[in-house]
Amino acid sequence: MRRFEFPVDSAHAKSVNETVGDVRRLRWAALITALLFVALAVWLIVLAHPWSYALGAVAIVAAVGSVWMAFWAPRKVGSVEDLYANGELVPAIVAVTRPRGATLMALVNTAKPSADRPHYALVTRTIRTLPGHAMTNVGERVPSVSVLSDRSTNSQSDTWEMVSPMPIAWGTRDPKVIRRAIEQIPNAEWKLLTKSIPLADDVPRAKNQQIPVDL
Repeated sequence: MRRFEFPVDSAHAKSVNETVGDVRRLRWAALITALLFVALAVWLIVLAHPWSYALGAVAIVAAVGSVWMAFWAPRKVGSVEDLYANGELVPAIVAVTRPRGATLMALVNTAKPSADRPHYALVTRTIRTLPGHAMTNVGERVPSVSVLSDRSTNSQSDTWEMVSPMPIAWGTRDPKVIRRAIEQIPNAEWKLLTKSIPLADDVPRAKNQQIPVDL
């Protein structure tokens, strides 16, 4: 696995890293949902009917599940420092420009450690900010790390179901670090991505939002 070490600017990452922001929003949504379920449970219990007691118990269980989700999500993802340290350095490029952001397309090895060979795929991610890069330039090279996970713990596949690139620029303000990351990725991978730009709009419709490619 190709690693890339650099000092993560935690303050910068907290302000611009959209992976961290997604987890933060998921946590708040889970807590708000828990409060709504608690309020519903209280109302149902106050009604004092046999059926309302049963539904109130269900609402309480749902509230507990939402609270568990709020605290489980950050632990599952890990800290931003861990994500950069454990992720594989991968090439990504600006494939589509949008009025309020851009779509990145990355070339990622989606194989799990148990797989007998690499499984490369094109994946995309829509982003809103990209400091340190010209986000309006199609083909702009955006070195990233891969963030990999499954939808459930029961997956038996040799490849990860959920794959996303996380730009190095979301972890540092230093342009020298970004240039060093670009240089550590083979030029053949950058060329393959550039040739694949026309496939960017097809990726979201593919299985697991991944288009397998040979490298």
